[in-house]
Amino acid sequence: MKLCVAQTRPVRGDIEQNIESHQKLIELALSHGATTILFPELSITGYEPELAEALATGPDDHRLDPFQQISDERQVTLGIGVPTRSDKGLHISLVVFQPQQDRQLYCKRYLHPDEYPYFVSGTSTTRLSGLHGRMALAICYELSVPRHAEEASRQGASIYLASVAKSVEGVGKAHPRLAEIASTYSMTTLMANSVGYCDTFTCGGRSAIWNSAGKRVGQLDDTSEGLLIYDTDTEEVITEVP
Repeated sequence: MKLCVAQTRPVRGDIEQNIESHQKLIELALSHGATTILFPELSITGYEPELAEALATGPDDHRLDPFQQISDERQVTLGIGVPTRSDKGLHISLVVFQPQQDRQLYCKRYLHPDEYPYFVSGTSTTRLSGLHGRMALAICYELSVPRHAEEASRQGASIYLASVAKSVEGVGKAHPRLAEIASTYSMTTLMANSVGYCDTFTCGGRSAIWNSAGKRVGQLDDTSEGLLIYDTDTEEVITEVP
Protein backbone atom coordinates (compact mmCIF):
# COMPACT_ATOMS: atom_id res chain seq x y z
CA MET A 1 0.00 0.00 0.00
CA LYS A 2 1.07 3.61 -0.46
CA LEU A 3 0.74 5.92 2.52
CA CYS A 4 0.86 9.68 2.08
CA VAL A 5 1.22 12.68 4.38
CA ALA A 6 0.18 16.07 3.03
CA GLN A 7 1.90 19.19 4.36
CA THR A 8 -0.35 22.23 3.97
CA ARG A 9 -0.33 25.99 4.46
CA PRO A 10 -3.91 26.65 5.61
CA VAL A 11 -5.63 29.94 4.96
CA ARG A 12 -6.86 31.14 8.35
CA GLY A 13 -10.53 30.31 8.74
CA ASP A 14 -11.23 29.94 5.02
CA ILE A 15 -12.89 26.53 4.74
CA GLU A 16 -13.73 26.73 1.04
CA GLN A 17 -10.25 27.74 -0.05
CA ASN A 18 -8.62 25.13 2.15
CA ILE A 19 -10.90 22.42 0.73
CA GLU A 20 -9.85 23.46 -2.76
CA SER A 21 -6.17 23.24 -1.77
CA HIS A 22 -6.75 19.81 -0.24
CA GLN A 23 -8.31 18.56 -3.47
CA LYS A 24 -5.29 19.66 -5.50
CA LEU A 25 -2.90 17.83 -3.18
CA ILE A 26 -5.11 14.74 -3.19
CA GLU A 27 -5.07 14.64 -7.00
CA LEU A 28 -1.29 14.91 -6.97
CA ALA A 29 -1.02 12.09 -4.42
CA LEU A 30 -3.39 9.91 -6.42
CA SER A 31 -1.25 10.38 -9.51
CA HIS A 32 1.42 8.45 -7.57
CA GLY A 33 -0.98 5.72 -6.45
CA ALA A 34 -1.55 6.82 -2.84
CA THR A 35 -4.09 4.66 -1.01
CA THR A 36 -4.21 6.59 2.30
CA ILE A 37 -3.69 10.36 2.62
CA LEU A 38 -3.38 12.13 5.97
CA PHE A 39 -3.70 15.89 6.48
CA PRO A 40 -2.57 18.04 9.44
CA GLU A 41 -4.51 18.95 12.57
CA LEU A 42 -7.52 21.18 11.80
CA SER A 43 -6.34 21.36 8.21
CA ILE A 44 -9.67 22.63 6.86
CA THR A 45 -9.65 25.77 9.04
CA GLY A 46 -6.05 26.07 10.15
CA TYR A 47 -5.14 25.56 13.80
CA GLU A 48 -7.08 28.53 15.18
CA PRO A 49 -8.64 27.73 18.59
CA GLU A 50 -10.15 31.19 18.96
CA LEU A 51 -12.06 30.72 15.69
CA ALA A 52 -13.20 27.16 16.41
CA GLU A 53 -16.58 28.14 17.86
CA ALA A 54 -17.54 29.95 14.67
CA LEU A 55 -16.04 27.38 12.31
CA ALA A 56 -17.03 24.08 13.95
CA THR A 57 -19.15 21.72 11.88
CA GLY A 58 -19.84 17.98 11.59
CA PRO A 59 -18.75 15.03 9.46
CA ASP A 60 -21.90 15.27 7.33
CA ASP A 61 -21.29 18.90 6.32
CA HIS A 62 -22.14 19.04 2.61
CA ARG A 63 -18.95 21.03 1.97
CA LEU A 64 -17.03 17.82 2.75
CA ASP A 65 -18.96 15.78 0.17
CA PRO A 66 -16.22 16.11 -2.48
CA PHE A 67 -13.89 14.10 -0.24
CA GLN A 68 -16.37 11.24 -0.01
CA GLN A 69 -16.83 11.33 -3.76
CA ILE A 70 -13.07 11.15 -4.31
CA SER A 71 -12.79 8.30 -1.81
CA ASP A 72 -15.58 6.32 -3.47
CA GLU A 73 -14.42 6.85 -7.03
CA ARG A 74 -10.67 6.54 -6.48
CA GLN A 75 -10.59 3.91 -3.72
CA VAL A 76 -8.58 6.06 -1.31
CA THR A 77 -8.79 6.68 2.44
CA LEU A 78 -8.60 10.34 3.48
CA GLY A 79 -8.03 11.84 6.94
CA ILE A 80 -9.07 15.51 7.05
CA GLY A 81 -8.63 17.83 10.07
CA VAL A 82 -11.90 19.49 11.12
CA PRO A 83 -13.24 21.23 14.27
CA THR A 84 -16.51 19.50 15.17
CA ARG A 85 -19.33 20.12 17.61
CA SER A 86 -21.17 17.73 19.93
CA ASP A 87 -23.53 18.20 22.85
CA LYS A 88 -20.45 18.15 25.10
CA GLY A 89 -18.65 20.98 23.30
CA LEU A 90 -16.10 21.50 20.55
CA HIS A 91 -13.68 18.78 19.43
CA ILE A 92 -10.45 18.69 17.48
CA SER A 93 -11.28 15.96 15.00
CA LEU A 94 -10.26 13.94 12.00
CA VAL A 95 -13.03 13.07 9.57
CA VAL A 96 -12.08 9.84 7.81
CA PHE A 97 -13.46 9.05 4.37
CA GLN A 98 -13.30 5.46 3.09
CA PRO A 99 -14.76 4.03 -0.12
CA GLN A 100 -18.47 3.22 0.11
CA GLN A 101 -18.44 3.51 3.91
CA ASP A 102 -19.97 5.90 6.40
CA ARG A 103 -17.66 8.70 7.46
CA GLN A 104 -15.75 8.00 10.66
CA LEU A 105 -14.99 10.65 13.24
CA TYR A 106 -11.93 10.58 15.49
CA CYS A 107 -12.03 13.24 18.22
CA LYS A 108 -8.81 14.12 20.03
CA ARG A 109 -8.85 12.40 23.41
CA TYR A 110 -5.82 13.95 25.10
CA LEU A 111 -5.75 17.73 24.89
CA HIS A 112 -2.81 20.03 25.56
CA PRO A 113 -3.59 22.27 28.56
CA ASP A 114 -3.59 25.31 26.25
CA GLU A 115 -6.61 23.77 24.47
CA TYR A 116 -8.81 23.39 27.56
CA PRO A 117 -10.48 26.82 27.21
CA TYR A 118 -11.67 25.98 23.69
CA PHE A 119 -12.16 22.22 23.31
CA VAL A 120 -13.33 19.12 25.16
CA SER A 121 -11.84 15.64 25.04
CA GLY A 122 -13.28 13.02 22.73
CA THR A 123 -13.96 9.36 23.46
CA SER A 124 -13.17 7.88 20.04
CA THR A 125 -11.40 4.58 19.74
CA THR A 126 -7.79 4.90 18.58
CA ARG A 127 -8.02 2.23 15.91
CA LEU A 128 -9.27 2.85 12.41
CA SER A 129 -10.43 -0.26 10.60
CA GLY A 130 -9.14 0.66 7.18
CA LEU A 131 -9.15 -1.13 3.87
CA HIS A 132 -5.42 -1.74 4.04
CA GLY A 133 -4.76 -3.09 7.49
CA ARG A 134 -5.17 -1.76 11.00
CA MET A 135 -4.39 1.91 11.42
CA ALA A 136 -4.32 4.02 14.57
CA LEU A 137 -5.07 7.73 14.61
CA ALA A 138 -3.39 10.36 16.78
CA ILE A 139 -3.78 14.12 16.90
CA CYS A 140 -0.78 16.22 17.93
CA TYR A 141 -0.35 16.19 21.74
CA GLU A 142 -1.56 12.59 21.91
CA LEU A 143 1.71 11.25 20.54
CA SER A 144 3.34 12.58 23.74
CA VAL A 145 0.99 10.52 25.93
CA PRO A 146 2.58 7.05 26.31
CA ARG A 147 -0.67 5.18 26.86
CA HIS A 148 -1.99 6.38 23.52
CA ALA A 149 0.59 4.51 21.44
CA GLU A 150 0.45 1.58 23.87
CA GLU A 151 -3.28 1.27 23.32
CA ALA A 152 -2.84 1.46 19.55
CA SER A 153 -0.35 -1.40 19.71
CA ARG A 154 -2.59 -3.51 21.97
CA GLN A 155 -5.42 -3.08 19.48
CA GLY A 156 -3.23 -4.52 16.75
CA ALA A 157 -2.31 -1.40 14.80
CA SER A 158 0.54 -1.70 12.33
CA ILE A 159 0.33 1.92 11.14
CA TYR A 160 0.28 5.03 13.38
CA LEU A 161 -1.04 8.19 11.73
CA ALA A 162 -0.28 11.45 13.58
CA SER A 163 -2.05 14.60 12.39
CA VAL A 164 -0.39 17.61 14.03
CA ALA A 165 0.04 21.38 14.15
CA LYS A 166 3.52 21.62 15.64
CA SER A 167 5.66 24.70 16.06
CA VAL A 168 9.29 24.74 14.98
CA GLU A 169 10.31 23.79 18.51
CA GLY A 170 7.52 21.23 18.82
CA VAL A 171 8.57 19.39 15.67
CA GLY A 172 12.07 19.04 17.06
CA LYS A 173 10.62 17.20 20.05
CA ALA A 174 8.10 15.18 18.04
CA HIS A 175 10.56 13.52 15.67
CA PRO A 176 12.47 11.44 18.25
CA ARG A 177 9.20 10.52 19.97
CA LEU A 178 7.68 9.27 16.72
CA ALA A 179 10.82 7.29 15.91
CA GLU A 180 10.54 5.73 19.36
CA ILE A 181 6.89 4.81 18.79
CA ALA A 182 7.75 3.20 15.46
CA SER A 183 10.62 1.10 16.80
CA THR A 184 9.02 0.17 20.14
CA TYR A 185 5.76 -1.07 18.66
CA SER A 186 6.91 -2.02 15.14
CA MET A 187 4.44 0.40 13.60
CA THR A 188 4.98 2.35 10.41
CA THR A 189 4.55 5.92 11.70
CA LEU A 190 3.54 9.04 9.80
CA MET A 191 3.30 12.70 10.81
CA ALA A 192 1.47 15.36 8.79
CA ASN A 193 2.24 18.94 9.90
CA SER A 194 1.39 22.39 8.57
CA VAL A 195 3.62 25.29 7.60
CA GLY A 196 3.00 29.00 8.04
CA TYR A 197 1.67 31.10 10.90
CA CYS A 198 -1.33 29.94 12.93
CA ASP A 199 -2.81 30.82 16.31
CA THR A 200 0.23 32.36 18.07
CA PHE A 201 3.11 30.45 16.46
CA THR A 202 4.70 29.35 13.21
CA CYS A 203 4.10 25.73 12.22
CA GLY A 204 7.39 23.96 11.62
CA GLY A 205 6.52 21.56 8.80
CA ARG A 206 9.04 18.71 8.52
CA SER A 207 6.28 16.17 7.97
CA ALA A 208 7.89 12.76 7.98
CA ILE A 209 7.54 8.98 7.82
CA TRP A 210 9.31 6.28 9.85
CA ASN A 211 9.34 2.60 8.95
CA SER A 212 8.48 -0.10 11.46
CA ALA A 213 12.11 -0.27 12.59
CA GLY A 214 12.07 3.40 13.57
CA LYS A 215 14.16 4.63 10.64
CA ARG A 216 13.05 7.92 9.15
CA VAL A 217 12.56 7.22 5.46
CA GLY A 218 11.38 10.63 4.28
CA GLN A 219 10.92 14.23 5.41
CA LEU A 220 9.63 17.48 3.93
CA ASP A 221 11.13 20.90 4.62
CA ASP A 222 9.88 23.49 7.11
CA THR A 223 8.38 26.05 4.71
CA SER A 224 6.78 24.36 1.68
CA GLU A 225 3.52 22.62 1.00
CA GLY A 226 4.10 19.12 -0.30
CA LEU A 227 3.63 15.37 -0.12
CA LEU A 228 5.52 12.34 1.11
CA ILE A 229 4.37 9.01 -0.32
CA TYR A 230 5.68 5.75 1.13
CA ASP A 231 5.27 2.30 -0.41
CA THR A 232 5.12 -0.13 2.53
CA ASP A 233 6.05 -3.07 0.30
CA THR A 234 9.11 -1.62 -1.45
CA GLU A 235 9.96 1.16 1.06
CA GLU A 236 10.25 3.53 -1.89
CA VAL A 237 9.61 7.19 -0.96
CA ILE A 238 8.31 9.85 -3.33
CA THR A 239 8.61 13.54 -2.42
CA GLU A 240 6.41 16.06 -4.21
CA VAL A 241 6.58 19.84 -3.71
CA PRO A 242 4.06 21.53 -6.05
